[in-house]
Amino acid sequence: MASRQAMDGQAPSGWRGGVAMGCRWLTAAVGGYGFVVAAAMLTARILPVSDAQSRVEATGWPMILSFLVYAGVGLWALHEIRLARVAAVIWGGALVMAALLWWLGVRA
Repeated sequence: MASRQAMDGQAPSGWRGGVAMGCRWLTAAVGGYGFVVAAAMLTARILPVSDAQSRVEATGWPMILSFLVYAGVGLWALHEIRLARVAAVIWGGALVMAALLWWLGVRA
């Protein structure tokens, strides 16, 4: 019955639908936050800077833009039909960007 609902484009009902929606909201809120923070930090890290003032600006602009990106990621996570795709993009993207940050290290 659940597979027929999925083929018709309907959401699963009962406890499975509640768990899926809870996972989707958790991914949108917590995973989206991790994704956006990692993206802002990585952007600030890879922007070229020459002095302390430029470093402040290189950190500030990605943080300001991260609010818009967070809203977009959250809306996309709640709009996308496949929960597996949402989780893979958001959690996987956050992990990849965090690994790149760790690999790049602190700017000297």
